[in-house]
Amino acid sequence: MDPINLPWIEKTFYKRDCVSIILHSREPHRCIPGCQICQQLVRCRCGRLIREHGFFDGNPGINPSDDCTQSAAWTVEKNTVKSPTDAYGTIDFQGGSQGCKSKFVRLSCDSKIEDILHLMVKEWRMQLPKLLICVHGGTQKFNLHPRIKDALSNGFVKAAEATRAWILTGGVNNGVAEHIGDALKDHTSHLCHKVCTIGITPWGLVDGRQDLIGRNVVAPYQTLLNPLSKLHLLNNVHSHFILVDDGRVGQHGADIHIRQELERRISLTQIHARTGKQIPLVALILEGGPNTILTVFEYLQRTPPVPVVVCEGSGRAADLLAYVYKQTESQG
Repeated sequence: MDPINLPWIEKTFYKRDCVSIILHSREPHRCIPGCQICQQLVRCRCGRLIREHGFFDGNPGINPSDDCTQSAAWTVEKNTVKSPTDAYGTIDFQGGSQGCKSKFVRLSCDSKIEDILHLMVKEWRMQLPKLLICVHGGTQKFNLHPRIKDALSNGFVKAAEATRAWILTGGVNNGVAEHIGDALKDHTSHLCHKVCTIGITPWGLVDGRQDLIGRNVVAPYQTLLNPLSKLHLLNNVHSHFILVDDGRVGQHGADIHIRQELERRISLTQIHARTGKQIPLVALILEGGPNTILTVFEYLQRTPPVPVVVCEGSGRAADLLAYVYKQTESQG
């Protein structure tokens, strides 16, 4: 298609494809690059099997490296190429009672934040929030005490509705994002997406992502997870998904920079030009591990510090933070 005639999304956002075979040092690869056995069994450092690389399917515009190597480090900059995004539109979640549909886009990890905001406000027609709630915590399944579930369903969701908030999560049907989805589902079952809930997720971690490929499509998406899969399903109560592509599959981290910068940019947006009042940002912590503690530390180091709400009793990092806070409160 002529670049001039590409839709705005395809002219603005890109996907990434790995174009080099950089083997893990533990891979016992001692034969020629074209070996059919190795194509079936050996993985590149991007997480794909050799045969899963696009150039084995005749993907145009991709020129693979001449041979496989174990010596080089794999990087997004050196080992991937960008091409216009091939996945955006609407997700039609199947198999649930909600029957919800969500906007989505696959975009490169180096996308410009102002372009993402333009997409959200102008293309998706999302109304700027009066509050931004950023949810962090465990990414694997964990149980919540009924008291905390009630607090999320009644207090948290009602507050989000009343303030016309945007809620940012990891977007998958697992861990903290699943609990937020459950709270929204319990409270707003009569109306899908009453609260804007935005999932920012690595494209390469999405189970069934091949079903989302298509330009400006309505993509049916199954919500039944393959028990053998190490990937994650998207949560069907989220209203919007930003799927961040760094060329890797099955690996975490592609979304971190985009999410951090999007949070910052939204929080600097003025609600009222006359008063100069900006969109307030608050973080909510449920369970979590070491990375969650580092995230809280980063919030508190900002100028001004970001308020952090820790749900004591949700487990692990949240309980540790609550304990430390109680022990140090008297000394400030």
